Amino acid sequence: MTTIINLGVKLPSFVSKKDLKQAVKDLVLNEGKTLKDLSLVFTDDDYLLEVNKQYLNHDYFTDVITFDYSDFPGVSGDVMISLDRVKDNALSMNLAYEHEFYRVVFHGVLHLCGYKDKEKEDVMVMREKEDFYIHRFVSRETNSN
Repeated sequence: MTTIINLGVKLPSFVSKKDLKQAVKDLVLNEGKTLKDLSLVFTDDDYLLEVNKQYLNHDYFTDVITFDYSDFPGVSGDVMISLDRVKDNALSMNLAYEHEFYRVVFHGVLHLCGYKDKEKEDVMVMREKEDFYIHRFVSRETNSN
């Protein structure tokens, strides 16, 4: 089950909660896992900075923090996303906001599926997976941007 939580922010107008939940479920199943309890928490920079400081001892902004409670093959966890950071990322990389939004969501869920991104090789695999799911689930108009 996927729960979508907004903490002090409004989801972008292009997001259909139903479609987002289905895309996340399909991603997890495609990775050979089962979806248990997943929370997608959307918030702002200030809130996620406090979470980053409190739980990870990092004093900097980030786009996504993932708390993994999975017991493989079951996927469970919290994916916390700063919509402020996602917007800034999209602008700085000259991408559509929708494209970057879904990339960050998929990135967090891929972490829950066991993918890492600390080593160069792991980053390459993570980017390939993100691109695969963006092309699979996000509109063609957004992908061409």
